[in-house]
Amino acid sequence: MIINCRVLRLTTALSTALLGWTAPALAQTAPNERAKLAEPLEGDIVVTARKREESLLKTPLTVTAMTSEMLEAKGIVSMQSLASSTPGININNSSSGHADRSFQQISLRGFTPVSTTATTTSLFVDGVPVSSPSPFTSISDPERIEILKGPQSAYFGRNTFAGAINFVNKVPTDEWHGQVTGMVGTRGNWRLRGSIEGPILGDALTFRVTADGFDKNGSWRNNYDGSTLGDESTRNASALIVAKPTDRLTIKAFAMWTKDEDGASAQTRIVAKDITTPGGTVVYKNQSNCATAAGRPFICGTTPGLINPVGANTAFTSKLQDWLANPAGRLISADDTVEHYGLLRYTTHAHLTADYEVNDNLSVSLLGGRNKEKWTTLVDLDGFNSSAFTGASYYNGAYYDFPYLIERKTSDWSGEGRLNYEFGAAHGVVGVSYLEATTQTGSGTPIYGGRPGTTGKNGNKTYGVFGGLTYDFTDQFSVSVEGRYQVDNIAVFAGPNGQRVQGSTYIPAGFYMANSKLVGGKFKNFTPRVIANFQIDPDLMVYASYSRGVNPSQFNSFMIAATTTASQQTAAAALGIPLTVDPEELTNYEAGVKGKALGGLLTYTAAVYYAQWKKQITAYSFILDGTLFSGVNNSGATDLYGAEFETHWRISDLVRIDASGAYTGTDIKKFVSPSVSAYSGITNFDGKEMARTSKWSANVGAQLGGDIRSLEDAAWFARADYSFKSGVWADQANIVKTQDRHLVNLRTGFSKGKASLELFVNNVFNNKGYTSIDDNWAISPTESFAVYNAVLVGLPELRTAGVQVKLAF
Repeated sequence: MIINCRVLRLTTALSTALLGWTAPALAQTAPNERAKLAEPLEGDIVVTARKREESLLKTPLTVTAMTSEMLEAKGIVSMQSLASSTPGININNSSSGHADRSFQQISLRGFTPVSTTATTTSLFVDGVPVSSPSPFTSISDPERIEILKGPQSAYFGRNTFAGAINFVNKVPTDEWHGQVTGMVGTRGNWRLRGSIEGPILGDALTFRVTADGFDKNGSWRNNYDGSTLGDESTRNASALIVAKPTDRLTIKAFAMWTKDEDGASAQTRIVAKDITTPGGTVVYKNQSNCATAAGRPFICGTTPGLINPVGANTAFTSKLQDWLANPAGRLISADDTVEHYGLLRYTTHAHLTADYEVNDNLSVSLLGGRNKEKWTTLVDLDGFNSSAFTGASYYNGAYYDFPYLIERKTSDWSGEGRLNYEFGAAHGVVGVSYLEATTQTGSGTPIYGGRPGTTGKNGNKTYGVFGGLTYDFTDQFSVSVEGRYQVDNIAVFAGPNGQRVQGSTYIPAGFYMANSKLVGGKFKNFTPRVIANFQIDPDLMVYASYSRGVNPSQFNSFMIAATTTASQQTAAAALGIPLTVDPEELTNYEAGVKGKALGGLLTYTAAVYYAQWKKQITAYSFILDGTLFSGVNNSGATDLYGAEFETHWRISDLVRIDASGAYTGTDIKKFVSPSVSAYSGITNFDGKEMARTSKWSANVGAQLGGDIRSLEDAAWFARADYSFKSGVWADQANIVKTQDRHLVNLRTGFSKGKASLELFVNNVFNNKGYTSIDDNWAISPTESFAVYNAVLVGLPELRTAGVQVKLAF
């Protein structure tokens, strides 16, 4: 704590001294590169939203593009900070009793996946898909990030129902360059990043290598043992080799490795009933403020502040160590498993691309990629300091504890080939693609004396044929017709030890050999998009589009699990629970404007949209024969509508303003959730709003900077960023929501030659608004899981200050 205070005092003193020294020395000339005002205006950015390079202001889609300079200026280093700086995006990290980096589900434009295994916004690296939604916990020095809003199924295929996020790598030059960045801050923050690039064989073969290490302590103190909650650690390394055997051929090979190792997550429960010891002592006080007609208490309105201490049982006992070391039932080997409460994850990604320019009218591109991810997380599922519950009958023999293990493996590989063409007024792209992905999970707790259970694999093989034709009817008016025909084969397989199915309601009863297919389905879809755009003048374009999207089908594989009895299968079928749900469908209408003003000093984009989400897959829990089950069904329909804008204004050589905002409206037409209805009493969800998405969001950034007249080759800058996101609902009943979040970040610094010093303070006003929310239970030795009686909330990072030094060579 002494070190943290010293860093904060040093940061404050340096900021004051720096601004006081540079203010009278400002030069009224164009600032140099190190002032960070030389980053390109939005219209100068090239994006690949339609599988070809286009100017951002000439692309008739809603795209937010952030260059490496913008990311650095705003201090964006993670998916969470990217979402905070981008209106219309929320990240939900609450699932299965934990709120951490093992689960980061993207909600774009209100398209919140209800199932924890579903994805509506997919990630790509250089256009190559990454099936898992959570590997990009850190952002390590990309050339730019492209956020494509609205359905992108026509070109990007599977799981781009709401949009896509594409990370574009920096291409090395044939000159030697390098950079080292070091950061140290309060709360144990440090980061060390390095990169080097240069020629191997002149400009015919170049390379770029990066390495990144990051650690931070959590902001919240664990009242169980005084440790911090929310500790994070990431190690990342990547390499890119670019070969240009001829002027027409470019080959790129990229590989990345990431290791995330976090401590117990920063989270807590707000409970609707007291948690008491058998003797009646209250150890966790309720904060209920509403009750059903039957008198059942629950929490409603805006979530209250915390009155209970934040805590978790995190003692890694020898008994727990022995349980984890036993390989029986485990998905992840003991050598790669977590050895503490928290997360351990390994991610690898590799891809190879080749671009060949046949002639001035034709070019061919080939892409192939491979991803692997495996993680384990150990959670204290009760989520509070339960050491007051003493008794030898509990699992650890000293006090009540509820350790819970979750494991997951994902693997995918993909291939794509496409032809870009341009013949007079007609230009576009045609191509084929293939994606094969598998997911396998495992979970368990030692308190019932059993071993973890590992499910069989869920897999898909997806084939696609896509294309687009843009025809320029005049120099100003163009129409684009695009689409994808896709065949999606999905399947569920038996576990590694085989599987016995007890009833024949869904599939024939009997024993199925290890890894044999239990159930499968083939789904064929066509997803078109039509765009008309009119270039009113060189600085103003308007456009309108119609598009359709699909999101993959799912299985209720728990209905054919080994532990599901024949009577439970019959009861589930009577409730209308299918084995296979249909793909979700989306129809989207959009109109927008893009342009420049004030001689190009101001750029702007704005769009409005209306979307109809049908056959919406909803998730819910229910009781069969006293056993809790969770399933999915096509029992939802929602209309979504909104408006978005973004502007960048270079007021003068010294001042620049950027601002963006989004209104995200959602209107539920149909929804079924027995578990939500059980605690809330609400069965008609018509007119409610989608959960875990902000209705209003905005960002404003102001940056000052210029050359320092009294020093040669020196510059200064100061930047303030404000972001706002309105509170999000815990579920579709719209009973309880989080507080609005207001974040202010400050950065300032100066550079001399190739060296720079920056000072920053994040969350200046120490906003404590919750980052996520999910329905949950107050867990104690005698508590039933039949009805939700708590909400699980993610806790934010509190005020953090630091110093960053960068040296380029």
